[in-house]
Amino acid sequence: MGRVVTFVSLTNVLSPESTFTCDALVDTGAAYTTLPNAWRGRLGSLRVLEKVEVETADQSIIEGEICGPVEIKIEGFRSILTEVLFIDMEPDNGSYDPLIGYTTLELAHAAVDMVGHRLINIKRVDLK
Repeated sequence: MGRVVTFVSLTNVLSPESTFTCDALVDTGAAYTTLPNAWRGRLGSLRVLEKVEVETADQSIIEGEICGPVEIKIEGFRSILTEVLFIDMEPDNGSYDPLIGYTTLELAHAAVDMVGHRLINIKRVDLK
């Protein structure tokens, strides 16, 4: 499977001047939009909603903090109000790989096109 990377904008809802943009890896196995602790100051002061244990892709267990409220805008999709997860990340070749998780994708009405390796708009909201 190929990598799907998308451009996103993140804004602290309670402090709109605290905003930044980045490319993020779409990870349908991750629940939350996940950011490195090293970037925490970019969103100013956020409320810590919960401290959680996180199981990573290599099955190690680390600690993280769910913080919010944050507005997330995936390029080409509607803005959503949600939470983000901050964890300690190791940079890969000097840069971080923030993640866009499945809850963010669902709220933004975005789905992964596995053939085209891109995000597509969901036409209907599922109430089944």
